[in-house]
Amino acid sequence: WKRRIRPRQPGSCWSCWVMAEPIALQVNGESCQASAGLSLQQLLVELGYEPRLVVVEFNGAIVPRSQWLDQPVAAGDRLEVVTIVGGG
Repeated sequence: WKRRIRPRQPGSCWSCWVMAEPIALQVNGESCQASAGLSLQQLLVELGYEPRLVVVEFNGAIVPRSQWLDQPVAAGDRLEVVTIVGGG
């Protein structure tokens, strides 16, 4: 089973309050601002996700977790963040 999860505060992130140049992107279909110059993994942390618990579709393609630190995030990027939910 898959379930979409959202940042703790949709459309905002903690460090955006102190960064001078946020970028606009889309996370799970919602507009969001984030700090410029982040890798995909850094962005996930900034948005309040636990990276080891999610799978990310980045601009239409699944990005292997091993590439997250090397994947830069830029204005206009689109992410779908999903997690596998266990249970019975």
